[in-house]
Amino acid sequence: MKKNKIYAFALFAVFLTGGIWLFSGNNFAKQAPNINLNTINGERIVLNQLQGKPVLLTFWATDCPGCIKEIPHLKALHRDYAAEGVHIIAVAMYYDRPDNVIAMSREKQLPYKIALDPLAEASKAFGNVRLTPTTFLIAPNGHIVMQKIGEFDEQNMRERLNHLLRAS
Repeated sequence: MKKNKIYAFALFAVFLTGGIWLFSGNNFAKQAPNINLNTINGERIVLNQLQGKPVLLTFWATDCPGCIKEIPHLKALHRDYAAEGVHIIAVAMYYDRPDNVIAMSREKQLPYKIALDPLAEASKAFGNVRLTPTTFLIAPNGHIVMQKIGEFDEQNMRERLNHLLRAS
């Protein structure tokens, strides 16, 4: 009986550790998909052409409270890191009407790139993103080094960006 409890506990610990690793998003080391995006300003972005500097890619929606709460953090990161070559791209979810995205972008004076994903091609390429905000940090070599579902911590993101910039 005692032996079964030990095995059960060991099995539980293995699953718990694996689940934490899987869902923490801190050790992805997976190549980012090469997607093409069109911004609300008519610019075409080819993701793999941005290699060489970090990319912060966030999936968002205009009706998402967490996304709206992240806007000041994204603006601050853009202000502090754009000159160092960090690319920030906010990809509007396919269900978000383009006129709503454009209106919010103007209302909130979003300085970073705002892209549309009307056919959900970008969200599918990044693992079928459905929850917003979902943020990916892509290293200069094109590997995803972080995935965060929900609001990210600005200070933690700054530390990660500083590390990637020092390493590049």
